[in-house]
Amino acid sequence: MIAMTLAEIAAVVDGSVDAGDADVRVLGPAFLDSRDPVPDGLFLAIAGEHVDGHDFAVAAVEGGAAAVLGSRPTGVPTVVVGDVEAGVQRLAAHVLRALRRADPELRVLAVTGSQGKTGVKDMLGAVLAEVAPTVATYGSFNNELGLPLTVLRAEPGTRFLVLEMGARGIGHLAVLCGIAPPDVSVVLNVGTAHLGEFGSQAAIAQAKGELVEALGPDGVAVLNLDDPAVAAMAPRTRGRVQTFGRDPGAAVRLSDIELDDLGRPSFDLQHGTQRVHVKLQLLGEHQAINAAAVTAAALAVGAGLAGIGTALGTIRALSRWRMELHERADGLIVVNDAYNANPESMGAALRTLAEIGRRSGRPTVAVVGEMRELGEASAAEHAGIGRLARELGIDQVFVVGNGAREISHADQSASFHESVADAIVAVRNNVVGTSVVLVKASRAVGLERVADALLTEAEG
Repeated sequence: MIAMTLAEIAAVVDGSVDAGDADVRVLGPAFLDSRDPVPDGLFLAIAGEHVDGHDFAVAAVEGGAAAVLGSRPTGVPTVVVGDVEAGVQRLAAHVLRALRRADPELRVLAVTGSQGKTGVKDMLGAVLAEVAPTVATYGSFNNELGLPLTVLRAEPGTRFLVLEMGARGIGHLAVLCGIAPPDVSVVLNVGTAHLGEFGSQAAIAQAKGELVEALGPDGVAVLNLDDPAVAAMAPRTRGRVQTFGRDPGAAVRLSDIELDDLGRPSFDLQHGTQRVHVKLQLLGEHQAINAAAVTAAALAVGAGLAGIGTALGTIRALSRWRMELHERADGLIVVNDAYNANPESMGAALRTLAEIGRRSGRPTVAVVGEMRELGEASAAEHAGIGRLARELGIDQVFVVGNGAREISHADQSASFHESVADAIVAVRNNVVGTSVVLVKASRAVGLERVADALLTEAEG
């Protein structure tokens, strides 16, 4: 973040300074957790449904924060504003404009899609960090509060700002783009994630396309040519279109995909007359198309194809609980993909599991839970996952929670468990050490506890 006094911050957010010198300078970015204060940063006191951040303002400042942004006085230096979330959005937009004025070469790259956007954001951030100073979204901080927090981590010298942008309704991405107007907009796919909130895939496509509508004439829309709903967004942008995919007409073409015994893909990427061979350390064939998206976006800001390919091959991990590969001392392999789930990502994970089993000869085990926010399609989508697991020949399927029960109805060989605790006991008692175990569900289900239990078992 650029250095600002409390008086300057108050002017930007239309607030007032309380209990402190208006000349106090904020040097660090904004943050939310008083237990992990940012030195000289700005603590955001959010009054939530269960926890009120104002109660922790003193602790944040005593821990090293310079000041607080809150909706009421806190007894420590505070910029008081009517709406803290709106205030931090205005502050982020102001800081980004100031950084752009100081460095016209600063580029904002925005990533959205029904699935895969966090992984692509992680990969793109890692690739661009090899080129120049880069700031990327932590985890999935991709909403109206998380995005400003990322923007405020940018500072003089930042060349690339990689932002994951999520939407739960039409108009959401337009708001985020108002805070951080993109120079490059990456749209990965239009699937069924959050179908219950949008109502239809057409509405999802309408919302995702807001990202390319936000581009100026000098911007670049990076679109998945393999997804008809994404490819159809091309006329919605004033910028140049750069496509990626397996389609022969893609500007960045993906071909010759092969998987090793642990499901890690190698493939070729071609752009014009140039071609590079990439071998990823990440699991799943779907990571190849993600890498193609990353390549198209990185090319749009001047990176070279050879360097992109080299950087992609060195990435060993993405954000936490996303196809994390762990091996226990006795040889049991655990793939922890418990951060989130929707029908498309669940299908991709199950296919990866089946391919690992086919190539390695290991027994395959899937521990799966509810895919949330699917609305009226929920029962049918969960049943579809059960049928897919049966068709793929997954050796053991453990279904966790009533919201996922339809999986076990469609795959009658699956075992059903009402709670995570019950599932832990069942998996421990029935899985052998040579197996490969996939753990996947929506975040709220908490299936990472199954992975943790399996991995700590050998240690105990």
